[in-house]
Amino acid sequence: MNDKIVPPSVLVSARPLFMLTAERHRAILRLLAEKGRVTVTEIAERFRVSTATARRDAVALADAGQAARAHGGLLPANFFNREPHFRAKADRQMEIKARLAHKAAEVLPHEGNIFVDSGTTCLEVGRILLERPDLRIFTNSIPLLACAPQARATLTGIGGEARAISLALTGALAQSWLAHLRFDTAVIGASGIDLATGVYTTEIHEAAVKAEVLRRSTLRVLVADAEKWRQPAAVHFAPWKAFTTVITNHSISREARLQLAAANVKLCIL
Repeated sequence: MNDKIVPPSVLVSARPLFMLTAERHRAILRLLAEKGRVTVTEIAERFRVSTATARRDAVALADAGQAARAHGGLLPANFFNREPHFRAKADRQMEIKARLAHKAAEVLPHEGNIFVDSGTTCLEVGRILLERPDLRIFTNSIPLLACAPQARATLTGIGGEARAISLALTGALAQSWLAHLRFDTAVIGASGIDLATGVYTTEIHEAAVKAEVLRRSTLRVLVADAEKWRQPAAVHFAPWKAFTTVITNHSISREARLQLAAANVKLCIL
């Protein structure tokens, strides 16, 4: 019996050239479970479909409740339900946050106008800055505003709607306040960091405040612990070029250092 020779052109590829939509959706969900975040570009490249098809896949999975839509891709379905309360975050890595705050204080001014973002690490920075009498500190952090009786600096809240889970002031009123302000310096926090695209947070109104503050500041400092570099977040609010300085305890790879340097970002590592 003669063996039949199969031409190479009909050999089955290790990565199929065609998948039914339902099969592709299952494969996307498996990839999402493995990685914690999947972008539209990754879907298009991995499954050999157009960007438009990949985007429709993302919309369909989100509409079905199997995933959560994020900027340019998908996050796990329960992602938006996982944001811990401010008090729970405040109790984590307290020593590291204190060290990051003191490192940030070394590069921050002793006079002028400065914005201090909401968030637990920024709160630690703000507490140090309150001791500087020639500073005017603006903030959307409710816990930092509560420190006003002990402040030597001038402390001003930007107004807005109180977000219970993060104890941040956000929304239209906060945005309208910012329209009248400019800052010498801004200290900004993040919920997640992506080396390729920049900095993320969990909520769209907080993202809007952060982005507006960055546009209105000269020195723009990101303070983020190592944990933020290893977790995704939903809302992109700034590329690397939006910052002048990054302060972290994360072990930065050579590739990351070169990328930050290309964006003219100064890196300070504990």
